[in-house]
Parts: sequence; C-alpha cells; structure tokens
Amino acid sequence: METEAAQAPPKAAPRKPFLMRAGVGLFAVGVLAIVAVFIMFAAGLVNLPVWLSAFAGVVTPLGLGLALVALVREARQS
Repeated sequence: METEAAQAPPKAAPRKPFLMRAGVGLFAVGVLAIVAVFIMFAAGLVNLPVWLSAFAGVVTPLGLGLALVALVREARQS
C-alpha cells in the first residue's frame, strides 16, 4: 500500500534569483565579446574597435561579480 507522500508530484526546482540570472547573462555576453575580439585580431584586423574591447573588459568581470554576490546572498538565506 502506497502512502500519499509517495504519490505527490515532484516539486519544481526553485528559480534562481534575478541577480544570478543577470550576472550569468552579462558574463556570457562578455565572453562572446572577448571571442569576437580574438577572432577579429586573428583575422588580421589591427584597428579593433575600442568600445568592443572596453565592453569585453568591463562586462565580463561585472557579470562574474554579480553572479558571485547572488551566490553568497543565496547561501546566507538558507
């Protein structure tokens, strides 16, 4: 005979906080910008856009920092 707890549907995993999703998204966009800079440099372009290099240099660590802050906040809540 099965109990009611065994028949209950599994609970959905809790969603990650907005700060974590934003941090991971910014980090991914920054990594794509870094890859674009490397591809352009490997293709022989010497005058790379400064805004792209600055974007890659700022957004990647910013996203990593936001994700780490969200991770610490989530760990402290539980």
